[in-house]
Amino acid sequence: MAHQYGQYCPLALAVELLCERWTLLVVSRLIDGCTQFNEIHRGVPRISPSLLSRRLSQLERAGLVKRGPAKRGLPRSCMLTPAGQELGPIIDSLAVWGQRWSRDMNEDDLDIAFLAWSMHRSIDVARMPPGRTVIEFQFRNAPPDGRQFWLVHANGSTDMCLKSPGYEVDLQVRADLRLFIEAWRGFRDLRREIQAGHVQLLGSPALRKQFPSWLLLSGLAPHPRLRPGREQRLAAACNNA
Repeated sequence: MAHQYGQYCPLALAVELLCERWTLLVVSRLIDGCTQFNEIHRGVPRISPSLLSRRLSQLERAGLVKRGPAKRGLPRSCMLTPAGQELGPIIDSLAVWGQRWSRDMNEDDLDIAFLAWSMHRSIDVARMPPGRTVIEFQFRNAPPDGRQFWLVHANGSTDMCLKSPGYEVDLQVRADLRLFIEAWRGFRDLRREIQAGHVQLLGSPALRKQFPSWLLLSGLAPHPRLRPGREQRLAAACNNA
């Protein structure tokens, strides 16, 4: 570890490990059930592969992660030890605190790859139509190299694609990226944004009608925004509408 506090305080010793950049996010993906290196990387898309490898090695040395045996032609799996699993409630509480009190998002925070990863885990598969359904998302005011992604649902499973999966699109969703993320986080009402035309749906009438019921939104959306600012004002207006 690069930074040590030189204190025997257990909190200081824990912070030395856990508060290095990206570490808690990597642990969070493991808590979410990601076990393969590429799965973890998809859930923390802005970390470099080399840094992710270092963080996993640090967590392994610290006794929070154990790696499965190497198998020919297969990547080694990563799993949390009991010590790592104990961080689950702590990370959940920290995420709730962030939803309530962290700073408002800025343009650099609008990570479309993380949105795609989050959304593909939050589809109500019981409400999805039978067969394969392909949803394409196109976002305005997004970086040129990341303005769209696809969710592909089939047989109770949903995959995310940052490049075209090659299937015919059943439903296309168009929106401003910030506005959609604000709806995803619960600061706006998705159905009202669709009705107002701020989120546009292109596809059959049946799929357009069903779309809002497919999305479970962020798991943190039910927690009210408490920090004064733009996002709190949006949430208050949404709740009072």
